[in-house]
Amino acid sequence: MSDAYDLVVIGGGPGGYVAAIRAAQLGMKTACVEGRGALGGTCLNVGCIPSKALLQSSHHLEMAEKEFSHHGIDVNGVKLNLKAMMERKDKVVQSLTGGIEMLMKKNKIDYIKGWGRIEGAGKVSVKPADGKGKAQMLETANILIATGSEVTPLPGVEIDEKRIVSSTGALSLPKVPSRMAVIGAGVIGLELGSVWRRLGSEVTVVEFLDVALPGMDAEVSKQVQRILTKQGLTFRMKTKVTGAKAGKDGVTLTMEPRDGGDAEALKVDVVLVAIGRRPFTEGLGLKEAGVEVTDRGFIPVDADYQTNVEGIYAIGDVIGGAMLAHKAEDEGVVCAEIMAGQTGHIDYGAIPGIVYTHPEIAAVGKTEEQLKKDGTAYKVGKFPFTANSRARCNADADGFVKILADAETDKVLGCHIVGPQAGDLIQEVVNVMEFGGSAEDIARICHGHPGLPESVKEAALGVAGRAIHI
Repeated sequence: MSDAYDLVVIGGGPGGYVAAIRAAQLGMKTACVEGRGALGGTCLNVGCIPSKALLQSSHHLEMAEKEFSHHGIDVNGVKLNLKAMMERKDKVVQSLTGGIEMLMKKNKIDYIKGWGRIEGAGKVSVKPADGKGKAQMLETANILIATGSEVTPLPGVEIDEKRIVSSTGALSLPKVPSRMAVIGAGVIGLELGSVWRRLGSEVTVVEFLDVALPGMDAEVSKQVQRILTKQGLTFRMKTKVTGAKAGKDGVTLTMEPRDGGDAEALKVDVVLVAIGRRPFTEGLGLKEAGVEVTDRGFIPVDADYQTNVEGIYAIGDVIGGAMLAHKAEDEGVVCAEIMAGQTGHIDYGAIPGIVYTHPEIAAVGKTEEQLKKDGTAYKVGKFPFTANSRARCNADADGFVKILADAETDKVLGCHIVGPQAGDLIQEVVNVMEFGGSAEDIARICHGHPGLPESVKEAALGVAGRAIHI
């Protein structure tokens, strides 16, 4: 069977399905190939969406157990129904994946369930997802690789998704482990570690580096580790994991100090491996098609997201950079527009990163450490949520807003937030940065009172040393 398309997208995650929709809007005959059996990729099926559902549910449980009484609400006999919590999470995922299928039909995109392989420029074969039947051959003017990423393995630690789990297994544990070890103090480790800690597990986070959330502003990292420690997480920093052995009664995790010292063992019920992700390109036929790949598995592209082979493009996690769903979505839109003869661009310096622990953490632009390394003269404005009236009303006042601005031009260079609804608050600063705005621009905008966004305004005022409420 042979079909002719203007574009075949391999991968139905955030980057792939969004690119397919934008291409269809632009009049391109489009197909989207996905072998998972459900659209939405890792993010929707076993990543950011189910994890956020569990983060909210577990937060509600902890609020009922520990915080309601402070509000004059007496609740007796609160208990966890893990089965119901997991069912709710699954329903959220199912409703969203079904919604994407409806968008495919609405935009007249052919959704082909199967595993795509590039057979050369202009040709994609699709093997049925169930492995039965013959492969379907698609002819197309353009091919877009949007296959995302997979869990990075750790030598000596074999994932079985039962006792030793990846983020996928950690989203579906049948019972709350008494003790859990999380290898990696990055975004995934801290979010899922927070979920199971709230549900009753004793969680130890083991990190090779010196700080949690490596790569974030150092002050943010220190504050986050301090807050999460207070909440009950235990951190073992500068520690190297050397192995993990699963048995009937749990897992023995072996580790040693990174900088030298005696080895030790930690006995837990479940180990979560969360040391990062790597590009997923297995079975795509890239080598045979002549597509260049780096030694780390990433696909180099030019300014138009085209690989070294004409007509073959790539976006999202497979091309490197921030492994974020919204970054992949924007790349998908711009890439489709370029294919259609339009122009587009992305300001990679204005892409926010968010961690959905409690409190949330959000960042955009440069950190203080990066600015110092670059030799950039900058000013800092910082405002604590303890001085924000809405945060105090909500009894949710941990953290701060920090804005970094150019010392001469006042242009906003970065913003870092630890606090309530940080992921929403950061967007104001993202918008200002996209328009090349200054801290003074934010400071002169009227913010509603009482509101959490007032903390952003106060931090902007602080850049000029004129914050009002501190």
